[in-house]
Amino acid sequence: MPAIPARILPTIVVSQFASTSLWFAGNAVIPDLQHSAGLPASAVGHITIAVQLGFIAGTLVFAWLAIADRFSPRIIFLLSALAGAAANAATLASGGELLPLLAARFAAGFFLAGIYPVGMKIASGWYDRDLGLALGWLVGALVLGTALPHLIRGLGGDLPWQAVILAVSAVSVAGGLAMFLLVPDGPHLRAGARFDPTVLATIFRSAEFRGSAFGYFGHMWELYAFYAFVPMLLAARLGADSASVSVWSFAAIAAGFLGCMGGGYLSRLIGNARVAFIQLSASGLCCLVSPLAFLAPLPVFLAFLLFWGMVVAGDSPQFSTLNARFAPPAYVGSALTIANCIGFAITIVSIGILGWLINVVGPRYAFLMLAPGPALGLAALRRLATKPA
Repeated sequence: MPAIPARILPTIVVSQFASTSLWFAGNAVIPDLQHSAGLPASAVGHITIAVQLGFIAGTLVFAWLAIADRFSPRIIFLLSALAGAAANAATLASGGELLPLLAARFAAGFFLAGIYPVGMKIASGWYDRDLGLALGWLVGALVLGTALPHLIRGLGGDLPWQAVILAVSAVSVAGGLAMFLLVPDGPHLRAGARFDPTVLATIFRSAEFRGSAFGYFGHMWELYAFYAFVPMLLAARLGADSASVSVWSFAAIAAGFLGCMGGGYLSRLIGNARVAFIQLSASGLCCLVSPLAFLAPLPVFLAFLLFWGMVVAGDSPQFSTLNARFAPPAYVGSALTIANCIGFAITIVSIGILGWLINVVGPRYAFLMLAPGPALGLAALRRLATKPA
């Protein structure tokens, strides 16, 4: 095979980073909307759940119609980035009203299904032997993209929330154009297995896939709930300094990039399952000690959040690799689609419960409820982690 052009992986990573910035754009501006439009405190959970529901719906539609197999993935990526940017910009037309805002966030989530998974498919068309490491970069790019709106909000000073939304949409469009113009279809690109929801029992009959999938489900219980409400945890400690809250929210979420990359290189030495087990253990421990960390001196508290952000996301590429490896060969497409949909459905439950608990007991103790996810995930993953790498 000819050498892979040096621009390919950096372009895929930067494009993924830019276009997935749509994910938490609404969360970054929700304090402004609460102040200007009187949205309730529960709106944070509602708009996050709307994005997750949109992503689930988009994933099912894209998989059912085999869109990324019937058309060039780079074209699908571009069109999804453009449509997602338009859906995100439609937030401005909501006027701060909750229902139109939720509809705009649902649409943004729907088109993210043509960005995040399709970006992985584009990478798989170029990388075969080193796909695991490439996925580490791609998931790390997703983490950075998720955090980007908080950075724009934090560094924007008096920038109005409308400008933040438009800036994120512009970044998404740039990512889609870069992918389309600089990354042709790769030499390893192949059609994926078709989605068939009737094979659910067959898929989960594999003990290895059950172990990796249920470990992934425990990871998902914690991940997006942490992302959605870490600004509230920071606001409770930092007070009314909204710029500092946004910047530290970006830092806590973006730290996951280091976890993804470090875990990717470590997995070459000890295996994917062991890396996932170590990082899931660490993030579960962070859930348990979060009430004590809240009382620690401010530098210790901030360092704790950075570490938590690193390990809460660092196992994501490991679970993606494990699920792909242990999915029944005849049903790879269906297995990965079903696992993703169940995982994101779980995030809706944990986000809803955590949002309610924050209002009832406050942010200091509420994050304890995330601990059962890692605990159950570790129990499912233990058998795979004790096998030789």
